Amino acid sequence: MPAPLSGRLRDALPFWLSLGLVPLALVEARWGGWTLVLLPLYGWGMVTLLDAASGLNTDNPDPATPEDRLFWHRLITMIWFPVQAAVIFGMIWYAPRAAHLSSWEKVALFFGLGVISGTIGIVYAHELLHQKNRLERWLGDLLLASVLYSHFRSEHLRVHHLYVGTPRDAVTARYNEGFHRFFLRVLWECPRSAWRAEAAMLARRGLPARHRSNPFWRYAALQAAMLALALALGGWEGLGLFLIQALSAVWQLELTNYIEHYGLTRLHLGEGRYEHVQPRHSWNAAHRVSNWLLINLQRHSDHHYKPERRFPLLQTYGADAAPQLPYGYPAMTALAMVPPLWRRVMNPRVRAWRRQFYPQVADWTPYKQGTTPMPRGAP
Repeated sequence: MPAPLSGRLRDALPFWLSLGLVPLALVEARWGGWTLVLLPLYGWGMVTLLDAASGLNTDNPDPATPEDRLFWHRLITMIWFPVQAAVIFGMIWYAPRAAHLSSWEKVALFFGLGVISGTIGIVYAHELLHQKNRLERWLGDLLLASVLYSHFRSEHLRVHHLYVGTPRDAVTARYNEGFHRFFLRVLWECPRSAWRAEAAMLARRGLPARHRSNPFWRYAALQAAMLALALALGGWEGLGLFLIQALSAVWQLELTNYIEHYGLTRLHLGEGRYEHVQPRHSWNAAHRVSNWLLINLQRHSDHHYKPERRFPLLQTYGADAAPQLPYGYPAMTALAMVPPLWRRVMNPRVRAWRRQFYPQVADWTPYKQGTTPMPRGAP
């Protein structure tokens, strides 16, 4: 039977692995040159090697663990915005004045800073935005504003969780869709779908889309403040470096979105209705160290099944309940950058998933056409 967490710092400490990125950023800024590979190497290479060495973690904590035992787990997500802001904006002030760094070294440095704000910052924002606590939601908004991707909050909560695995969800990657095409598509579609979702919410209250309660006004103000601060600290060069960091972070977010639901779909039951979201509609990964770094984001099957569950309490599933990724997210995102290799690894797994969970579906052609298949006998 799953045991409740003890509430000690010892339980939470592995999830503080993200703090290891901060001294690496300082080393890169001071020395430049070959050290500029340290942040990407830590975020992707080292974690993948440690995953291979440490194996899988299939232990499940008691989901009924009281919230007062999660203080040390929650704390890392709540302190991350000031940590990230200090690193990014400190570097924006420093880099234009650093004569020992060439232009390409500054670009590489801020690409690396995108590992901090994308691999960690947006993942923590995702956790914070799912909470009812007002402070946590504000911290999530600030993290998203620091990468100019504030609409992610509306798109994720109002669109993705409702329509995952259906054609209405832009970030459910289609079978055979390469990442690069997916990336351009979601950059175009997601802000629009997020706006439509908020406008529809306001319309149900009898309010116009441009009403002051529309969160897009808050998104715009926070993002404008981030841009103004970057310009004030680093001039036009600092602003350009800030944009490089933001693009790097968004690219890493969408790589993650791409692999989380690739090729998976919920059955259409007719008349616009779909089956309920189940663990089988997200790829699961039980790799130990990458789950520490990404605060259990790879237990994604349970997150969609129980979105209100905090990250320390997320459950992992076996292959009988959820499809399994062969590697953790860092290795899978690298694989996704090479579409032919990605399809060779993942398409057979998608076809096996179809046979395992939907043997009653004989024709998957509708999915290729942008719709989802119906079981035999459905209206």
